[in-house]
Amino acid sequence: MEEWTHKEWLKEKNTKTVAAFYLYTPMCGTCQVASKMLDVVEELLPDMPMGKANLNFVQEIAELYQVESVPCLLLTKNGELAEKIYAFQSVPYLYGKLKSVDV
Repeated sequence: MEEWTHKEWLKEKNTKTVAAFYLYTPMCGTCQVASKMLDVVEELLPDMPMGKANLNFVQEIAELYQVESVPCLLLTKNGELAEKIYAFQSVPYLYGKLKSVDV
């Protein structure tokens, strides 16, 4: 998954039908597990634009989307926030969530 800046995130969410943006912090153990799950999901959904960012470097996104904790996955559809996911339960769960936005 590519690292995106705030500008790259805005471009993707505003030009693609659906997009996913994963927010993490490097010292978060749960974030490391979530990253591995998302790497698998990304392989299963190669056409879905997916990026990630260290929340320490995109704090304006945390404020804009009222991110409460990490890990956080922002899902957008037609440029609008469709869902915020904090509980990365399993690969099948994440796959289902991303597929449901992509319908």
